[in-house]
Amino acid sequence: MDIVAAAGRGNGKWFVMAPVLLLWLAVSLSGTLAVDRGNFKTCDQSAFCKRQRALKPGESPYRALLETMELTNTRLTLQLINDNNKVHLLLELYRLQGNITRVKINELKPLKPRYEVPDVLIREPPTEPLSLLSQDENGVVLSLGAESQRVIVSARPFRLDIMEGRDVLMSLNSRGLLAFEHLRMRKDTFSYKVTSTVASVWDNIKRTAKEEEEKVEDGMWEETFKSHSDGKPNGPSAISLDFSLPGVEHVYGIPEHADTLRLKTTESISALQPGCVPVRAFQHSWKGTSLNLSPSFWDCLSQQYETPQTDVRWISESGIIDVFIMLGPTPKDIFSQYASLTGTQSFPPLSALAYHQCRWNYNDQEDVQTVDAGFDEHDIPYDFIWLDIEHTDGKRYFTWDPHKFATPKEMLQGLVDKKRKMVAIVDPHIKVDSNYKIHNEIRSRGYYIKNKDGGDYEGWCWPGSAGYPDFTRADMRAWWASMFAYDQYEGSMENLYTWNDMNEPSVFNGPEVTMHKDAMHGAWEHRDVHNLYGFYVQMATAEGLIQRSGGVERPFVLTRAFFAGSQRYGAVWTGDNAAEWDHLKISIPMCLSLGLVGISFCGADVGGFFKSPSTELLVRWYQTGAYQPFFRAHAHLDTPRREPWLFGPENTALIREVVRQRYTLLPYWYQQFYHAHQTGQPVMRPLWVEYPQDPATFALDDEFLIGRDLLVHPVTEEGARGVTAYLPGKDEVWFDVHTFQKHNGAQNLYIPVTMSSIPVFQRGGSIIPRKLRVRRSSTCMEHDPYTLYVALNPQRTAEGELYIDDGHTFNYEKKEFIHRSLSFAKNILSSANLAPEAQFSTRSWIERIVILGASKPSKVTLKTAGGQESQLEFEFDASMSVLTLRKPGMNAGVDWTVTLQ
Repeated sequence: MDIVAAAGRGNGKWFVMAPVLLLWLAVSLSGTLAVDRGNFKTCDQSAFCKRQRALKPGESPYRALLETMELTNTRLTLQLINDNNKVHLLLELYRLQGNITRVKINELKPLKPRYEVPDVLIREPPTEPLSLLSQDENGVVLSLGAESQRVIVSARPFRLDIMEGRDVLMSLNSRGLLAFEHLRMRKDTFSYKVTSTVASVWDNIKRTAKEEEEKVEDGMWEETFKSHSDGKPNGPSAISLDFSLPGVEHVYGIPEHADTLRLKTTESISALQPGCVPVRAFQHSWKGTSLNLSPSFWDCLSQQYETPQTDVRWISESGIIDVFIMLGPTPKDIFSQYASLTGTQSFPPLSALAYHQCRWNYNDQEDVQTVDAGFDEHDIPYDFIWLDIEHTDGKRYFTWDPHKFATPKEMLQGLVDKKRKMVAIVDPHIKVDSNYKIHNEIRSRGYYIKNKDGGDYEGWCWPGSAGYPDFTRADMRAWWASMFAYDQYEGSMENLYTWNDMNEPSVFNGPEVTMHKDAMHGAWEHRDVHNLYGFYVQMATAEGLIQRSGGVERPFVLTRAFFAGSQRYGAVWTGDNAAEWDHLKISIPMCLSLGLVGISFCGADVGGFFKSPSTELLVRWYQTGAYQPFFRAHAHLDTPRREPWLFGPENTALIREVVRQRYTLLPYWYQQFYHAHQTGQPVMRPLWVEYPQDPATFALDDEFLIGRDLLVHPVTEEGARGVTAYLPGKDEVWFDVHTFQKHNGAQNLYIPVTMSSIPVFQRGGSIIPRKLRVRRSSTCMEHDPYTLYVALNPQRTAEGELYIDDGHTFNYEKKEFIHRSLSFAKNILSSANLAPEAQFSTRSWIERIVILGASKPSKVTLKTAGGQESQLEFEFDASMSVLTLRKPGMNAGVDWTVTLQ
C-alpha cells in the first residue's frame, strides 16, 4: 500500500559531471505520480526559495580575496567576501582521482556548524596534486592534470570556469546567483547575546550589529504553510548557485520527475522536486553532460546565443555547497566516476530479477495459498508474493495479524517448498502503544526523533499516532537491523524479504505530508537531514537481512524514498501511479533517469496502483514491465482483483507469454546487474549512452537499451497498430528477437503491432544467453541448460558473456563464480574463461546455439577443452539466414570451440 510521498528538501551536497557532465544534487524522494500538488509548497510559498529567486542575474556581491589563497599538494583554499554584508566564505577546491574536481563553499566562521551530508560517499575521495599555472590580480589558473583541462578562478565578481582547451565546459556563478545566507542572531535576542557571549565571538557580535541595518523579511525566522508553523531558530540558511553550460541543448535527469527524460525549461516555474538524487545530463553536439546536485528547487533556462547554452540554478534550504564535477569524457567514464564516489548498484539475488506479485492486501494465509496455486494452475511463473500493511497486528510492524496470519512459518514453508519467496512491508512509523515491544524499546532507548521542545515527535500515519525512529543515529540503525533476526522477528524465515514504504518520512498530518522541519535529530533539524531519512531506513533494513543470515545471504529491500548512494542497498520503485496510459509511458523516462545516477534496480507498479486498467492497458503494462529491471504488479486496496488470469483466456495467454519472456532472459539480466555492481554502468539506459555521437538519440525516451545489446520499444499508446522505433548506429544491424528479421541501423523503422507484440531487437555483433525451459520460479531453473543467441554483424566480432554463481549468497566475493567470454569470429564460436582465479561449478549445459545472419555451413565441429571433437547437427533457414545448432551438450563452465565449415 502506498500514499503520496513527501517532497524533498536540499542538503547542499552537490555532484557535477562534465564533458559528459553529471551534476548530482542530493534531494529527497518519493513517488511523484498521483500527487496532490496543493499539499506541497511552490517556490513562492517557500520563503527561502522566494528570497533566492528575487536575486537578479549579473549583480553578484561576491569576490575572491586572492591574497588569502593557499595551495597545498591536495587542495586550494581562498576566501570569498560578500561586499554587501562583509561576510567571509571559505572556498575549497580539490582535484580528485579519476578526473573529478570538487568545490566546497562554507561560511568561514559560522555561528555554529552547518550540516554536511555523511555516509553518502563510500569513502573520502582520494586527491591528486593541483598545480598553479598562472596568477594575477584578476584571478588564478590551475591545471587539472590533463594537458588541456584547467580551472580558472576569477576574482571580481567571483566566478569559476572549467576549461578544456579553449572551450568552457561549465561555469559556476557566471550569472552571479551565488547566495549563501549566513547564520546570524535574531534581532530580538541581540541584547541577551551581547551580555552572555564572551569576547571570543566578538566578530559574530559585530556581524550581528551590521545586520541590525538589514531588512528582516517575512519567513526568515518563522513561516506558516496552511495550518503548520515552522519555527526557525537558526534563521535564514539557504544556499544557491548557478551553473552555465555552453553548447548544451539537451538536459536530463532529476529523478523521479514524472515527465519526459529530457528536462524542460523551468525559468519562472516552481519546480519542487520530490525525487531524490536529482540528476542533470546534458548533450551538447557529440558530448553529453550530466549534473547532480542537491536542492529543493531548480531552474533550467535554455538560452539561444550564437551557440546554445543551458543555465541551471539550484536552491537549497540549508547545508553547504559541495560540488563534484566529473569530467568524463565519455558517458561510461561518468558512470564510473560517480560510482567511485557513491558506490555501485547492490548485486541482487537472481530471484529478485524475476516476477513479483503484490497488492494492498492479500487477505490472509488462505488467500496467499490460493493466489500461489493460481499461478501454477495457469502456468505463469513467479518468484515473490507480497504482503502490505494489513498482514500486521494492527499496523504494528514486525508482527502478524493473529487471526489472518496465525501461522506465518507454515505459510512461508509452503512457498519454500515451491522455491518461492515473500516480501512483507516494514515501515518506519511506529505505533505509539505501550503494549508494543518495538515502540517500548525505541522509547526506552531514546531513539525517537524529538520535537522542537524536546519530547518525542509524534505524527499521524497508518497506525494512528506514530513515533519516528531517528535513523540518522548509527546506534538506532544497528538496533533496527537486529530486529530482523529470526528470534526477534517472530514468524520470519530465510525466504521473507522486506519492503520499506512511507519512508520520506510520511506524516499524514504534517506539513507537505511529511515531518515538521524543526523536528530534531540530535543537534540537527529535520530540514537538514530530510533527504537522508529514507536512505538510512533502507540501509538499516538491508543490514538487518544480511546479519540475520550471518553475513551469507544477499538481501532484497525495496524502498520508496531514496538518496544518492541508495543504489548500494537495493531496489526503488516509482511510487504511486495510476492505471492510465500516460503513467505507463512515464515509467520509461523515470527509470532511465534513475539509472543515470546509479540506481539501476527500478520499476513501476505494473497495471497502475490507483484505478482499474483496461485489459489492453494491463497487457501493455506487463509487456513494458517485463523489460524493466524491477518487475512487480501492484494494486490499491479499493481496486478489483487483477491476478493475471482474471481477464479471460486470451489476455491470460498474452500475460503468460511476456512473463515467460522475462524468465528466459534472466541470465542476461543477471549478467547486466553483475556489471552494474562491478562498474556502475546502468542496466536500463538511454540510447545516447551507447551512441553519444548520434543526435537522433538525444530526445528519445519511449525506447531504451538493456545493457548494450537489447533494444526495447514498448507499445504504450492505446489502440496502437504500429510503432516507429529508431535503430541507432550507421554501422549496426539489429535483429528482431521474435522473427529474426534483420534491419540496418541509423533508421526509423515502422513496426506493425498486434496485442501480442513487443518490439525487441538484438544488436548484431552480440551473443546473449537465455534459458528456454521456463519453470514455476527462477530457482527451479537453476540447473537448466542455456541457449546462446549469436547475432552477427559482418563488420565486427560478435561478443557476449556468461556469468553464473549460486544466485543468492555473497560467495561471489570469494571468487566463487563462472565468468566466461563468448565470441564469434572467422566462423569460430568460442567460450573462454574471463576469471581463471575464480572457482565454481555448474550442472547447466549448452543445449542449443542459434546464429542470426549466418550462412549455411557444410559441417559444424565441436571441440571441447579435453581435445575431443564431434560433429553437430544443425538446421538452416535460408529465408531468414538463421542457423540452429542442436544438442552440443557441453558444460556451460568449460572451454570449447564450435567451427563452421
